[in-house]
Amino acid sequence: MYREPQTQSPSLLQRRIYGTVGLTLLVGFYLLTGLTGHDLWRGDDARYFGPVFSMLQGEGLLFPQLGGEPFLEYPPLYYWCAALLSFITGGTLLPHDGARLASAVFTALTVYWVARSAEYLYGRPTRTPAALLTFGCLGLVLHSHETQPLLALMAMVAFVFNGISRVPTRPLAGSLQAGLGCALAMLAGGIPGMLFTVPVFVISIIISPECHNSRASGGLLAGLALAVCAGALWPLLLHLQQPELFAVWRRDQWLQIAGHGFNTGDLIRLIKLLSWFLWPLWPLALWSLWHERRRLFQLRWLLPLLATALSLTLLVFSSDRSQPAALPLLPAIALLAAGGISTLRRGAANAFDWFSAMTFGVFAILVWIAWTAQVFAWPPGLARHIARTAPAFTLTGALPQALFGIGICLLWFLLAWWLPRRPARGATNWAMGMTMLWCLAVTLLMPWFNHGRSYRPMGEALNKALAPYAGECVASNKLPDPIRSMLDYYTNLRPVPVRNGLTSCRLLLVYADHRARKPGEIEGWKQSWTFQRGGRKQFETLHLYTRLDHG
Repeated sequence: MYREPQTQSPSLLQRRIYGTVGLTLLVGFYLLTGLTGHDLWRGDDARYFGPVFSMLQGEGLLFPQLGGEPFLEYPPLYYWCAALLSFITGGTLLPHDGARLASAVFTALTVYWVARSAEYLYGRPTRTPAALLTFGCLGLVLHSHETQPLLALMAMVAFVFNGISRVPTRPLAGSLQAGLGCALAMLAGGIPGMLFTVPVFVISIIISPECHNSRASGGLLAGLALAVCAGALWPLLLHLQQPELFAVWRRDQWLQIAGHGFNTGDLIRLIKLLSWFLWPLWPLALWSLWHERRRLFQLRWLLPLLATALSLTLLVFSSDRSQPAALPLLPAIALLAAGGISTLRRGAANAFDWFSAMTFGVFAILVWIAWTAQVFAWPPGLARHIARTAPAFTLTGALPQALFGIGICLLWFLLAWWLPRRPARGATNWAMGMTMLWCLAVTLLMPWFNHGRSYRPMGEALNKALAPYAGECVASNKLPDPIRSMLDYYTNLRPVPVRNGLTSCRLLLVYADHRARKPGEIEGWKQSWTFQRGGRKQFETLHLYTRLDHG
């Protein structure tokens, strides 16, 4: 697939295609493809859009709300940005599409700040590899295209690293930037956000030899003062405006930090998660640490190493075991990986290069096979699986999809073929391959994926079912957050919670998933409507009951 190593330097056109302009276009294609143009999806996309929609309605501007009730998971930084972008783009995009732009913004900021940090720490040649490795991380691709508040925390962690990396040359400016980043991390992730950042800021400045001077010490004090004062503004305002809610939030923060002890089974699951989530960063990071093992107290290695150790510790003892919980770890691992790219031996660099090309070539073939299962029902086993997971799905526009897909694959092949020989070749190939695969998957599989995960048909069907009961009270019992968000967005319905098994409402809404497909008969109630979506583990049902004593 590749030509022999070139002896001449890259041409001007090659430097533009694979330089800053090409990198910017690559990141843009990666982030914007598949970000909009589809419905609100089950899971985090629906769950975290709920607070954004409440803010668009003028509710929960100080403390996030979901369906009229306080939403404790994260402070409002991401929701503020998502609501603002959704409002600005309201004439062009649907509210949920506009809100997802915040994910693209925070991911782009992460890529930029990690790249700038690598430049300050390791030199200019590592800036582009750092950017390529960051957005090429395997675990980032899905979460950067959904409504995900932890992307804001990830970006603020990268912002803090960028500030700390500037301290040796600009102590006051770097420390103030790091202090501001710590405060914003508090606004993005709460107290865990401060724990991700403040100790790294303090310890790296105190220990690293490059910062042993009075200017750095003074900058550290100024940065800490800014972090404490600015970070306390939102909790203080919440305490003054809504003291009861502040007390509930404070207890929830403590449970997030100390509510889960060390567990061997959870540790094994965490290792499995990180092994693929942070691929291909962690092998490169381990090589960097081994190669520079005698210089680990230098700031360029101490900063990401401390951050990694702290983040892993918080993850082990945290109560959050979801995939997005690993996102704040990404900037530190990306910095370690970028620092070791230039020291890779020729054999390892060539292996990474070929592995990147072959891996994404194979996965591209698998995506095409999944498309043929939809269009031609071949292979039969996969076609039956698709039919089970997305019943009643019919693909339209197969020819334009095929043409666009072929164009994406050809462009990737040509860019990989013409890629000049340089130390960052493997990282470039990986990032281009990840972008190609994501764009190909969106082009060929998005209709099927949207059919299986969309909440719009459920919301529209429920609207019709509730039409004869306009203005009636609807009760519910323990609806999942994504369903509550969907009801608020698509049906303008906020069910009244059932208290102690009693309700005065005439209507009752009951949710069931693949673990309990049928809620069964409920004494005193008659099922009047039901809706099913998805298949297998994606199976969900919503049932509407009417009280019998109301006729």
